[in-house]
Amino acid sequence: MAKADMKTRQNDADALDFIRSVEHERRREDGFALLEFFNRVTGWKPKMWGDSIIGYGRYEYKYQSGREGEYFITGFSPRKTAISIYIMPGYRDMTEKLSRLGKHKSGKSCLYINRITDIDQQVLEEIVMDGMDYMKKNYQCWPE
Repeated sequence: MAKADMKTRQNDADALDFIRSVEHERRREDGFALLEFFNRVTGWKPKMWGDSIIGYGRYEYKYQSGREGEYFITGFSPRKTAISIYIMPGYRDMTEKLSRLGKHKSGKSCLYINRITDIDQQVLEEIVMDGMDYMKKNYQCWPE
C-alpha cells in the first residue's frame, strides 16, 4: 500500500538555518532556546519537516482505512502568531501537567505559547517525555 501523500515531510533542510531565518527577533531567540531544549530532552537530532517545523524522531502509522504514513514524534515551530509545540499523538489526559505549565493554549496535538518565558520548562519536559514514552510503547519509532 502506498504511503499517504502528506504535505509535511521530513527533508534535508538545516534546522539552524531555518531558525536563523525567522524574522521576529523574540521568536528567533525562543527558537534557539527550544532547539537546545529538544536536543537535550529527546537526545535526537533535529530534522526539518516541511518548510517550518523542526521535528524529532519519527514513527509510522496505519489507519484502519489502509492509509499509512510517517510523522515526527515531537517538535516545534516558531511561527509568526505563536510558537507551536507538537506532542504526538495528543495530550490524552494531561490536565494536571497543563495546569502547571503556565500561559498557553492547546489543540489536539499542539501547545501554543507566545514566549518560552511564559511556561515552566520543567513541566514542558515532563509533557514531552510523556508523549515520547507513549509513542515508543504504541508505535514503531526511530530516532531520526
